Amino acid sequence: MNKSLSLSMTPPLLQWRAYLEMTKPKVVALMLLTVFVGMCLAVPGGLPFPTVIYGLSGIAMMAGAAAAFNHLIDRRIDGLMSRTGNRPLPQGKISISRAILFAVTLAIVGFILLYAQVNPLTAWLTFASLIGYAVIYTAYLKRATPQNIVVGGLAGAMPPLLGWTAITGEFHGNALLLVIIIFTWTPPHFWALAIHRRHEYAKVDVPMLPVTHGIAFTKTCIFLYTLLLAIACLLPVLVGMSGPLYLVCSTVLSGIFIYKAWVLKFNDKPELAMGLFRFSIYQLMLLFAALLIDHYLWIQ
Repeated sequence: MNKSLSLSMTPPLLQWRAYLEMTKPKVVALMLLTVFVGMCLAVPGGLPFPTVIYGLSGIAMMAGAAAAFNHLIDRRIDGLMSRTGNRPLPQGKISISRAILFAVTLAIVGFILLYAQVNPLTAWLTFASLIGYAVIYTAYLKRATPQNIVVGGLAGAMPPLLGWTAITGEFHGNALLLVIIIFTWTPPHFWALAIHRRHEYAKVDVPMLPVTHGIAFTKTCIFLYTLLLAIACLLPVLVGMSGPLYLVCSTVLSGIFIYKAWVLKFNDKPELAMGLFRFSIYQLMLLFAALLIDHYLWIQ
């Protein structure tokens, strides 16, 4: 059965699910948590409800558009990898023209919503993040250098800053500290997955670090980045943005991350890399939850 016939036979409900899958909803949900924490940390008291809703909605739309563009650009290699082979485009659930229209529409509506209802700064920063992820990282860096995830990770680290500017309309150094945390978190998070999927990346000629420099070198880099991440996680405490609760939670989470990276470095068990990958997701969620709770706990 060819893809056009498969597309015509796809029930509307499944097409709706396919469009949703293109936006990478789980990734966007984690990103929106960091956006919301950025919003909350920007002010000492309550948040303006309309701005929060418009901000989260617009940022979610543009993040979903960036993910959809990622699906479009990577559709060939996605079809060759078991992890991504069931995505909508390789499976022919959505045509390329419809996927382009969907991504462009989502990006435009999200940008207009942010520009008109939040502020121009947040709209343009979110647009820059979209370009950074969809074009600079996906279309170029991903295939150009084994440091792709390090250089391109800045686009994925922007959400807390977007939340901060959505509320205040201006840059602040404290927001950049949150960006640094996610920026240093991204390489060990993604390299753990890359170790597990190294053969698939090699098959499609994507120069991920485990493919170009080997697993042992990648494990060392993961461990060193967890040390760097532990330092980055202390920055909010050092500048007085967070207090004792966050310090304790951050220290515990960093200690577990470092321990798991150390175990991964000196063991060859296949499941350890994916275990570290999964833990890193929960680590980031709990870290930002601790930031949020600590913020309101110490408001006088």
